[in-house]
Amino acid sequence: MRPRLLIFDLDGTLIDSTTDLCNSVNAMLEHLGKPTLPSAVIASYVGDGAAMLVRRALGDPNDLDSPHHDERVLQNALNFFIHYYRQHKLDNTLLYPGVLDALQTIRTASPNILMAVLTNKPFRPSREICHELGIGDFFFQNYGGDSFDTKKPDPQGFQAIVAEASIRLLAHDEPALIPEEVVMIGDSDVDILTGRNGGARTIGCLFGINPEATQRAEPDTLVAQPSEWPTALGLQS
Repeated sequence: MRPRLLIFDLDGTLIDSTTDLCNSVNAMLEHLGKPTLPSAVIASYVGDGAAMLVRRALGDPNDLDSPHHDERVLQNALNFFIHYYRQHKLDNTLLYPGVLDALQTIRTASPNILMAVLTNKPFRPSREICHELGIGDFFFQNYGGDSFDTKKPDPQGFQAIVAEASIRLLAHDEPALIPEEVVMIGDSDVDILTGRNGGARTIGCLFGINPEATQRAEPDTLVAQPSEWPTALGLQS
């Protein structure tokens, strides 16, 4: 079925932000007087939001609700990380090659298609990055990990975007969305599970941060580069 709404992850899907995230985590560790970590290790911690990234970097992978952490240390670390990252979020971050062309191809092939971003990154840097890198206008909505009470893979944010998209479509005398008309596009198992939890089709991006986890999540389609999105969506042969 021809898609009418595309929901994109950000880090590892639209943008290559690994270097700036890793640098920010290591700056936070140095601030706390702790040893820095290899970039590959930090990258494996990305995907569940800033708070979990910081917790994992501090050596405690447990859930944030665990009673066995020092809340003061965690909050100090998180505050430093967020402040530092906001100042350095575009030092090295770029669109993945082919992203801009792929989004334009999708828009040209299907002018009425709606697109949105749903990331576990805080919403403010997410929107600023999309704007600064020239892709903000493609998306009618951009929600982050602090936009709702829950984060991906909980479908709360996904469902909010679908509801808002349906309102927009109804305002133009078009029928509301059904799950088969929505596609979640991301580079991690978290994204694939989010789409699945929302009843949508899923596209997994193997060029992102965690291709092994993406494959294990068994998305409906796998792509090796952004230029494959239009074909995977059935918008071009």
